[in-house]
Amino acid sequence: MQVIIDAMIELDIPGRGKIQLEYLVSDVNGTLAIDGILIDGIAKRIAFIRDRLTVHLLTADTHGRQAAIDQQLNLTATKLNPGNEQEQKKLFVEKLGAAKVVAIGQGANDAAMLKAATLGICVLSAEGAASETILSADIVVPNISTAFDLLDKPLRIVATLRK
Repeated sequence: MQVIIDAMIELDIPGRGKIQLEYLVSDVNGTLAIDGILIDGIAKRIAFIRDRLTVHLLTADTHGRQAAIDQQLNLTATKLNPGNEQEQKKLFVEKLGAAKVVAIGQGANDAAMLKAATLGICVLSAEGAASETILSADIVVPNISTAFDLLDKPLRIVATLRK
């Protein structure tokens, strides 16, 4: 069963229990953008999900284009300090309250973030996906659009994770 209440998605997953998602934490490069360019349709998808989840973006700004991406999304990403990025992302999720976070990523520096979040989604992208991150995820999807489809139709998450 799935219920959407204000800025939240609530799921009751057989064998796992109830989870209440309040935050979406996503990596940017490789996940929402390729080569520093936002993937087509992502701005619209993020705008749509913002009425149910508070969206946070984390980036190392590999391509130096985060300011443009922020403007397109009407958000301000949190830029990571160079080095130990995996730990910085994990700590960000924990500070929000990991039990209320869905995290999306694909790079090696996303693995701990996906593992810490109550729901970790690894996307396969044009950059690929780190094996460590795949193993840290609850769900692996073929692309970012499919990840947003899961959040738009949360019963798909229940169907995938039920035991």
